[in-house]
Amino acid sequence: MADQLVVGIDNGTQGTKCVVYSRGQGKLLASAYAPHDLIENNQGRREQEPLWWVDAATRTLREVLAAPGVDPKAVVAIGVSGQQHGCVPLDREGRVLRPAKLWCDTETVPQCERITAAVGGKAAVIAAVGNAVAAGFTASKVLWLLENEPALYDRLATVLLPHDYLNFWLTGERKTECGDASGTAYFDVRKRMWSATLLRAIDPSGRLASCLPEIVASDDPIGTIRPEIAKQFGLSERVIVSSGGGDNMMAAIGTGNVAPGTVTASLGTSGTIFAFSDKPVIDPEGELAAFCSSSGGWMPLICTMNVTVATEQTRALLGLDVQAFDALVAQAPAGADGVRLLPYFNGERTPPLPKARATFSGLSSTNFTRANVARAAMEGATLGLRYGMDILRRLGVSPREIRLVGGGAKSRIWRRIAADVFGCPVICPISAEAGAMGCVVQAMWCADKLAGSRASIADLAAQVIHLDPASRTEPGADAARYDAVYADYLALNGALAPLHT
Repeated sequence: MADQLVVGIDNGTQGTKCVVYSRGQGKLLASAYAPHDLIENNQGRREQEPLWWVDAATRTLREVLAAPGVDPKAVVAIGVSGQQHGCVPLDREGRVLRPAKLWCDTETVPQCERITAAVGGKAAVIAAVGNAVAAGFTASKVLWLLENEPALYDRLATVLLPHDYLNFWLTGERKTECGDASGTAYFDVRKRMWSATLLRAIDPSGRLASCLPEIVASDDPIGTIRPEIAKQFGLSERVIVSSGGGDNMMAAIGTGNVAPGTVTASLGTSGTIFAFSDKPVIDPEGELAAFCSSSGGWMPLICTMNVTVATEQTRALLGLDVQAFDALVAQAPAGADGVRLLPYFNGERTPPLPKARATFSGLSSTNFTRANVARAAMEGATLGLRYGMDILRRLGVSPREIRLVGGGAKSRIWRRIAADVFGCPVICPISAEAGAMGCVVQAMWCADKLAGSRASIADLAAQVIHLDPASRTEPGADAARYDAVYADYLALNGALAPLHT
């Protein structure tokens, strides 16, 4: 049997990654990356042009298909991962009406409050869909469009998420799947369907319901690629495009997090910590995101808005490269001699403080050093994720180990801090491209189902995803020290929260 190649396209905030995986050889053959620009202002606006994503996907796909040993005609399936929550408004002809508001856009906080009030309060929203209307979720972006650009809203025919839009570019199909859809705040995660209650709260006219894409199962393809796309890249016209999913859902698959007991933490621009569940996990406080997975189950998740944001801002201020910054962090003791950072540079989702700003505290004439400031930035970002891990534990999720992904996971000192802060062993997958590898596994799953195979996604993930034993880090002597540092974090957060509401 001829080798089968599978392509994964991972659309993130900072750029797009593309990989080609050989099923016959059991390895990645090529990868490529292209950056994205960002539209932003001081009022919380964070937007991108969806055509930038198409351009980045085009450039990276061409690069990997031209790599040595890659035969474009051997590609059988493509999977797409996309940054969650972004609002891509299309007209009837499929044209983008305006730049997409992103997950990190906090300009729509007033709309979150109005939607919640229209439903009857946060408890009523959680009862309706399983989630609160968090800042960054898609629902508030749709209401923002209705209130601020009504002429464009009148032309609205379809609301897509970022990964849906790339699937639309590839196939011409306006569809979505439950994992990414559950991050809109107008999707009922228990019933796996759009919520009439939330849609009416956004647009009482009822028109919005007609603008939502068809929902497909995680193991069903969106469709086959358009003939013009096949011709553009030299692909077969029989290539299928899998359902895809949000970046966190695909990173779960890409770390083998497809069965209970495994937890993944992403040290990326934002931070996420999430697990697999075979039933919905609903947080009555609304801090946990009760998402569906893109592997047929559910994926309780906590998101913080500032992880490598905190370290990159601090690294740039100190004028250091990544290696020098890590070395500086390692020079400071656990707890940074009392220096603390609440790293809310982009506001914060968990705890829910979208209007918050970053705060250094505990500074004195003796501890105000470059090393302590650097370590406080790394610790502050990690303590926010421990807050999320504690919410998961409160709801019955207890990890045996935590699988780390994202740019921060490459750092040895950050892995050490993470193991000590979480009080749990951490380990990284061999491939750092968790989102793209999740696309590969899911695309294989969809392609195999079409071919009549009954292989489970857990079996396929076990074949493709491997962990790096050299990265494994056990909690050390500083774990007890970090319990006290975490108590400081909670106290500081509680004291300053009233200033940010």
